[in-house]
Amino acid sequence: MYKSGGSTALKRLMTEYRELSLHSPEGITAGPISEDNFFEWEAVINGPPETPFEGGVFTANLSFPRDYPLNPPTMKFTCPMFHPNVYANGVVCISILHPPGDDPNHYESSSERWSPVQSIEKILLSVLSMIADPNDESGANVDASKMWRDNRDQYNEIVHDIVRKSLGL
Repeated sequence: MYKSGGSTALKRLMTEYRELSLHSPEGITAGPISEDNFFEWEAVINGPPETPFEGGVFTANLSFPRDYPLNPPTMKFTCPMFHPNVYANGVVCISILHPPGDDPNHYESSSERWSPVQSIEKILLSVLSMIADPNDESGANVDASKMWRDNRDQYNEIVHDIVRKSLGL
């Protein structure tokens, strides 16, 4: 087991892992990549029903800072992803993963951003919701945002191709 002198972060991550193992939300699984390092997790998210992502299986990594839960993890898809709120390199851009406090750009309220009362489960549920209902007003992927807004058929076609790739087809 990972040794860290009983850090608050490690205890919190172990508690959240235990809870997710017992009561994982439908369509989501997550846990440490290795029992030697609880600060690096893999998540598997099933594409939400009745969306272009339906049927897909999407993997992502969560990297937790040593001061978790004071600051949020970063989340990055490790599979192809074309989505308005996911950068081309796979990094997820969603309010719950933004550092606590006021938004310097005044786009989101501090209540939408990370706070230590949030949890890994809430992050994953927020990402599942984001996949189903993109926020094209703050697009991380400008091309996906524009296409989602202006040419939904083309957007859906690209997403369907990503779903096939996620299944190894």
